This record gives sequence, structure tokens and C-alpha cells, in this order.
Amino acid sequence: MADYKAPLRDMRFVLNEVFNAGDFWSSLAGLEGMVDTETAEAILEECGKICSQVLAPLNREGDENGSKWNDGEVTAAPGFKDAYQTYVEAGLNGLGGNPDFGGMGMPKTLVAQVEEMVQGANMSFGLAPMLTAGACLSLNVHGSEELKEKYLPNMYSGVWSGAMDLTEPHAGTDLGIIRTKAERNDDGSFDISGTKIFITWGEHDMAENIIHLVLAKLPDAPAGPKGISLFLVPKFLVNDDGSLGERNPVSCGSIEHKMGIKGSATCVMNFDNAKGWLVGEENKGLACMFTMMNYERLGVGIQGLGGAEASYQSAVEYARERIQSRAPTGPVAKDKAADPIIVHPDVRRMLMTMKAFNEGGRAFSTYVAKYLDITKFSDDADAVKNAEAMVALLTPIAKAFMTDVALESAIAGQQVFGGHGFIREWGQEQYVRDIRITQIYEGTNGIQALDLMGRKIAANGGAFLKLFAADVDAFIAEQGSADGMAEFVEPLKAAMANLNELTEWVLTQAQSNPNEIGAASVEYLHVFGYTAYAFMWAKMAAVALPKASEDFYKAKLATGRFFFKRLLPRYVSLTEAVKGGSEPLYGLDEAMFETA
Repeated sequence: MADYKAPLRDMRFVLNEVFNAGDFWSSLAGLEGMVDTETAEAILEECGKICSQVLAPLNREGDENGSKWNDGEVTAAPGFKDAYQTYVEAGLNGLGGNPDFGGMGMPKTLVAQVEEMVQGANMSFGLAPMLTAGACLSLNVHGSEELKEKYLPNMYSGVWSGAMDLTEPHAGTDLGIIRTKAERNDDGSFDISGTKIFITWGEHDMAENIIHLVLAKLPDAPAGPKGISLFLVPKFLVNDDGSLGERNPVSCGSIEHKMGIKGSATCVMNFDNAKGWLVGEENKGLACMFTMMNYERLGVGIQGLGGAEASYQSAVEYARERIQSRAPTGPVAKDKAADPIIVHPDVRRMLMTMKAFNEGGRAFSTYVAKYLDITKFSDDADAVKNAEAMVALLTPIAKAFMTDVALESAIAGQQVFGGHGFIREWGQEQYVRDIRITQIYEGTNGIQALDLMGRKIAANGGAFLKLFAADVDAFIAEQGSADGMAEFVEPLKAAMANLNELTEWVLTQAQSNPNEIGAASVEYLHVFGYTAYAFMWAKMAAVALPKASEDFYKAKLATGRFFFKRLLPRYVSLTEAVKGGSEPLYGLDEAMFETA
């Protein structure tokens, strides 16, 4: 297995050349004096070193000897506690946090690159700072000043960590039916009782305290999702002077035995009249949680990308070293018994697919992050409104499409290794197992597709799509006649036209058959995903063409051409699948699904 190397060169290309990050950041009033390209470079370099030298070497260890549960206490995988201290001492834990409470206030366009490196080096570890960041985001936006002052500084510093407690044994996607209760106390606190499952890093020994954000219902709450409130429940109560007090009755009943991400502790958390404090307004808990959902769902897409990048690096190294058979055109390594397998067309197909998806995903995640930065830091009301719509539209694609193609990439990386890819010691099968969860948590990819098709397209008659189309059309108008750009612009134009036409088709069909929205959703999301990646690859090609004499840009153009010729055409068959309609899905009565 290759040593993980942070893809800093490509990150610099995306940030500085494709999206002109320095100019973009300086245009946002809320970032004035906070960040420049030199600061960003220093952060990326430091994170890259920590990821390659500290986190990546623990990835296999965490998989083989993961977190351990003993009588309610969880011990992190060997080496994780020390690595956590190294990570937080570098200041990375509060990178995107509010500077008023000790965060660094960095933009998501930069933080996204850091997240990719951390997740690519060690996904199990990366979940700990990821969950803390999500908890901090909700608390920062919706918490009282008292709560923020009391908890955020230690969470940003990493002295305390955070966890998000949503799911219950009977309530996953449908959180409106949760049973966790909150009872009011005279002092303004609440007693929280119930059980939560699948709580990532809900218990561990890496931080001094764990701050749980818990969804629960008050006795007089309305039924369904409109009756959910959000509460802050610390593992240890915090005294007025900031010191830790007695243990809150919050306990870990067990940890799950999982397919992947074995280094992380996925906990069953029991709350037995644990003391908590309301975050935001009563019965508005879901709104508080969704504040962080766009960030977290993009973060999950980036998780998939990070794992796929690590798999790609190992696959390339193996393909260069493994010799089998001769190239179709004749011997290449004439001094050896056979040629490296990288000469074979099918191995090339797999490696190029991985490379095209990874680099397209890196650009796309940065594109989405750009709009998150506008919503957070811009003082232009119209720009913020536009960005909020774009974030709503693109988030389900970032979460679902990025993770779907990440798993495809990881399986390709495993396949490059042949039989060795199936053996644990070579490391490739771990990437497949780890990445698999990214399609499931933070809202399954099927739910993301339904969200895109139902809420983000059908609910507004395609208004959000028109914003994306306008961005694509403006690029086409600018670059359409540029030398050498036709091979990239023309297929992008065709893909965008197809997406527009397909959207109208689904909306028309749905007027007479409500099943059409759900039936079309997954394939529609993929059509959108391929079109969005085509936009990213065309943007990258526009930058690379004038510099094509240099190897980096030559490789960029070759990979872009592969995407347009070998991957983008997939949208044609996906479109036909959507137009197959919902009727074939309902050809069987329920009883006819029986096989025996």
C-alpha cells in the first residue's frame, strides 16, 4: 500500500487557478483581513505533513485494532489519542470556527481541502473533528451567548469534542417519530431521557469532555418533525468557572461492529435524566440541525473523495510495479519478464476513471464551498440569496454523486490489484469498506436524490436549476470561441441542454403521476452529477490549455478529454432510464416479491 501523499499541487491548481481564491476571498466583506493565499498555503502545507506523517500511518492500525468498549468507557484505537493532540495543537480543529470564540474563521473553500486530506489519510480519525465542527456550527448559529461562551472555545481548541445525537432504533430518516424526552427544570435546564444509536465518536478518551447535541421532544410538543427541539448535553457538567464538574448521566451502552470505519467508535448512547440546555427555540430543533447539514453533507462527499484519492495513489503505485504479460503493442520493459500492468488498456481505463472522478470531485466540492462562503461572508444580499439557492441545489449532488463515484473508484482501485486487492494486508479492500458508509449516513443517497428531485427541483418548478444553468451558460459564452475549447464546451453544452430537457420531462410527468419524482430521482441526480463534473472539467481545461507545454497541465487536459469521451456519455443511458418512467417499478404486487 502506497504512503498517502496530500494532493497539494492539484489543490493549489483548483484554489488559485480555477477559482482564483485570493481574489474571491478579498471580495467577501466578512473575510477582510482573515485569509490570503500565503496563509492558506501555510495551512495546507502543515496539514499535509500531519496527514501523511501522523494520521495515514494509523489508518491500518485503526482498522485492525479499532476502538474498544469496556463497561461504558471507550478507548480510541492505538495511536489515535496522541494523533488527536498533534492535530488540535496545530490549530486545525477550529479552522472554520468563529474567531470571537477562538476559531480561526477560515473559508470553506480552504477548509474543504484540509478535510479532504484528513479524510484521505484516515477516515475513522477524520470523523472526530468533522463531528465537532458540525456541533460547533449549530451551536454558534443557534445557541445563546452564554452557551457559546461556555462551550465553543474548548470545542474549537479540541480540549472538548462534539457529537450529534439524532438517530434512534426506530427513527432514522423519519426523525419526527423520535421518543427521546426533555422535561423542563425550574433552573432553565432540561432532563433528557432516551436512547440514540449510530452516534459517531459519542464516547472516547481523546478529549476531556464530549458535548452532545441531542434531538428530543418536550411533553407538550406538536406531533411529528415540528415538535423536535435541540439540546446541548455534556458528558461532564461544566462549572461556572469553566472547570469540569460531576459526570452527567450520559453513558455508552455499546459500540457497533461495523463493515468499515472501524477505528471510529459508533456508539449507542443512553441518556438517563441527563441535564441539558436548549439550543435555539423550542420545537425548532430540526432547523438548528439543518444549519450544519449543508456543511456536513458536503463533508461526507469530501470523505468519499479523500478515500478514493488514497485508493488511487495505491493503485497507481501497484500498476507501475506489478509486471504481467506484454503490452498489446509489444514489449515495453524489455529487460523484464513482463511489462508493468499500467500498459494494459483495462488498467488504464480504471486508473483514468479514478483520476477523472477525483480531480472533478475536488473542483466540484470547492465550487460548492464557494457558495457556502458567499452565504456566510458576503454583505451583498442578492449574492447571498443566489448562493443559498445554489447551496440547496448542489448539496445533495455533492453528498450523493461524489460518494457514489468514490465507491466506484475504490472498487476500481481494488480491481487494479487483482487478487491482492481482496487481501487485507494490501489495504485496498479497506478503502472499499470505509467509503461504503458515505453513501448511507447523513441521509442515504436515495434520500439525497429524492431531496434534489422533489424539494430542490419540483417544489420550485426548476427555479434553482436555472441559476446553475445560467452559470454554465455564462461560461460557455465566455469560452465557446476560445482556441481549443470546442472539444470541452460543445459536449458541456449538450449535457446542459439534456439536463434542462429532462427536468421539464420529469416535471410534466409528475403532474399526473406523483410516483415519477421518486422513480426518476437517483438517475436524475447522476445525470446532474455528470453534467456538473463536465462543467468543472471545462473550467479546468480553460486554465490548462494555455499552459499545455507543462506536464501538469498536459495531464490535466488528457484526463479531461478522458472524462468527456469515456465518462460523460453515461448521461445518455441514465436519461433513457429516467424516461422509462415509474410504471416498471410497480409491475409487481407486493406478494410477488416472494422467491420461495
